[in-house]
Amino acid sequence: MRALAPGRRAYALAFALLTVLGLSLIAAPRGIARTRDTGGAGTVTLPPPDTGGGVPPAEGQPLPTTPLPTAQLSVDGRTAIPPVSAPDPVKNAIYAANKITRKPYIYGGGHRQWADRGYDCSGSVSYALHGGGLLNAPLPSTGFMKWGLPGRGLWITVFTNPGHAYMMIAGLRFDTSGPGQRGPRWRKVARISSSFSARHPLGL
Repeated sequence: MRALAPGRRAYALAFALLTVLGLSLIAAPRGIARTRDTGGAGTVTLPPPDTGGGVPPAEGQPLPTTPLPTAQLSVDGRTAIPPVSAPDPVKNAIYAANKITRKPYIYGGGHRQWADRGYDCSGSVSYALHGGGLLNAPLPSTGFMKWGLPGRGLWITVFTNPGHAYMMIAGLRFDTSGPGQRGPRWRKVARISSSFSARHPLGL
């Protein structure tokens, strides 16, 4: 009996190790899935869903401007800061455009109502111009071909053809297509405009 005791102890120890190993293998898939989802950080609280629009200044604070001669992209990467020297319609067009820079591209968006869940190219241009007091009703890209005056403006230029429309405001491009996400965004990279008609508002 004394000779069997070590064997029994070894058997009991081996059984315990196998039991622990088996339990860990059963739990492994859930643990692996959790690691893949969160980068190994454990349980992560997701931020609230994006409600769209730019980042407004704190209540009571003046809207931002820059002393530079052209509009600048904000540190948030979504909104633009107009030059302090820009006329009010230009500043207001930029502030309006900032409100939709987290909205997705939706064909026809912004044409039935100003506050929409998404915007297409001409809907985005229309929204910004409306915010600057320069447009009463949304226009399609073909409609912009007869809007305003021909040629480039001092502050605002709408580039349009039958298939697309975008605009330059104070030197910064507001467009639904280009590098990065699709939708109304400020784009720092210029695009070829040879296939577009340039139009501008009177005096701007």
